[in-house]
Amino acid sequence: MAVTIREVSSKKELKQYIWFGINLYKDCEFAAPPLLMDDLLNLTKGKNPALDFCEATYYMAFKDNKIAGRIACIINPVSNETWNEKHARFGWCDYIDDVEVSTALFDTAIAWAKEHGMSAIHGPLGFTDFDREGMLIEGYDQIGTMATNYNYPYYVKHIEDYGFEKDIDWKEYKITVPEVFPEKYFRIADIVKQKYNLKSVKAKSRKEIVEKYSLKIFDLLNLCYSHLYGFTKLNQKQVDFYIKLYFSFFRLDTVSIVVDEKDEVVALGIAMPSFTKAQQKAKGSLFPFGWYHMLHALNKNDVVDLYLMAVHPDYQNKGVNSVMFADIMPASAKNGYKFAESNPELETNMKMSSQWGSFEHVNHKRRRAYIKHF
Repeated sequence: MAVTIREVSSKKELKQYIWFGINLYKDCEFAAPPLLMDDLLNLTKGKNPALDFCEATYYMAFKDNKIAGRIACIINPVSNETWNEKHARFGWCDYIDDVEVSTALFDTAIAWAKEHGMSAIHGPLGFTDFDREGMLIEGYDQIGTMATNYNYPYYVKHIEDYGFEKDIDWKEYKITVPEVFPEKYFRIADIVKQKYNLKSVKAKSRKEIVEKYSLKIFDLLNLCYSHLYGFTKLNQKQVDFYIKLYFSFFRLDTVSIVVDEKDEVVALGIAMPSFTKAQQKAKGSLFPFGWYHMLHALNKNDVVDLYLMAVHPDYQNKGVNSVMFADIMPASAKNGYKFAESNPELETNMKMSSQWGSFEHVNHKRRRAYIKHF
């Protein structure tokens, strides 16, 4: 039967759209399927402040009266103004191994982009850098993270055969957590802190971090990430949204906040235990037992995910990374973490990738943003 495309126009259809992406990977041992509630929050106007200014339309593809694919079509005008582009984005893009299905989805996305006056479309991307980005092109036998997409290998053939080309790649690293943290790092960290009058924050609660440092953290992220691919500066409503979304469940002992004599944040490292296995067991829902698996992962794990790392430009190449590692790595070893996942790093961000040279590591995954001009 022919493929039909339907626009998502109700909450019921939006749930169907989200469940397709979850169920497509329910038996995949490497994927980290998101929770329904998280994607509902992210994709709903009035919930996600990015949708106050972004254009977004979601489509589902049906074949034999069954959903067979999905795609989100997005325009972020702030990004286009920042980078002087007229680009649409596509994201939340999944399809069965059927060229008719993927072709119908890409045809729809390009037609949508043209109708909105755009000259190209690229992705997979979300509304902001805090959404999952990139299509996996290497590392299909490596377990994913909560912050990344996983996709089957056939996705790449479909998108490249359609005519999409590489825009940029991200690399991901698997780092062995040393059982005994090298003493030289502690010495270097102490020297750096004394030389630049820095200190590591020793917060007693998540609430303390949120109240004293969360806004300063996002100011730092906006500054440090401003030159990176697809970056858009977050407005205050977005900052508040992400604080509420992410600052409620990290562990204090795997967070490093480095401040100067004025208590301004100059470096940040946020790591969290891997939730991948918990997400696999939750199967898209916190209830009835998903919450238990997530809580268990927070307290007992052998993998830690390195979510955010940033150093103020004025302190880069001055050894401040050693201060963060001296905070995070010993705590990781103490918690029983054997490996750390770097999460995506742009292939052009050499400063970030070079910091793993002091640890046993391997570049085990690569993902790509594709682009098609028209």
